[in-house]
Amino acid sequence: MLLLAGVVMFSYPVGTDLYSRLQQDRLQQAFDEPETQAAYTERRIRVGDGLTTLRIPKLDVEVLVVEGTTPAALRAGAGHYVGTPLPGEPGNVGIAGHRTTYGRPFNRIDELRAGDVVELETPLAVHTYRVTTGFDGHPNPWVVQPTDVSVVAQNVRGRVLTLTTCHPKGSARQRLIVRLELVESTPRAGAGDG
Repeated sequence: MLLLAGVVMFSYPVGTDLYSRLQQDRLQQAFDEPETQAAYTERRIRVGDGLTTLRIPKLDVEVLVVEGTTPAALRAGAGHYVGTPLPGEPGNVGIAGHRTTYGRPFNRIDELRAGDVVELETPLAVHTYRVTTGFDGHPNPWVVQPTDVSVVAQNVRGRVLTLTTCHPKGSARQRLIVRLELVESTPRAGAGDG
């Protein structure tokens, strides 16, 4: 019985990673379709649809972020908080990701430091964000309670990105937060061609 429990315990993360990989492959095929560009332009992105490819070069992360942060949406790996701006827009873009399951895209975001870069590639452009220094009396990254939704509130100046994940690893007791500022937006080749 203990052996079986051990096998199940250790195979669960592998199973969730496999599921996430299958979801990512399916979403990537749809993301590359012309209909996706049209839906993005017209802001018709449904919960669970691909929204942006998130790249963190320092951590060797590349994950397709879906619209929404429902449990089903996050099984793809990472999700965009509904109601926050789209990448590159004014305000606070919010993205949540798993740390220990479903591809673990935010497993190491605690290693990000001021100056590190994150890219969000949408069907229309590539938006480059840079991790900021600490602000408002706390470091960056920082930890909050899971009920603290103010981290994705729109009371910010400029164009920022907020990444959120569970903390500590393997627990949902708190949330780890990283804040970044937009430094550059570059149109994608062929975007808007029709």
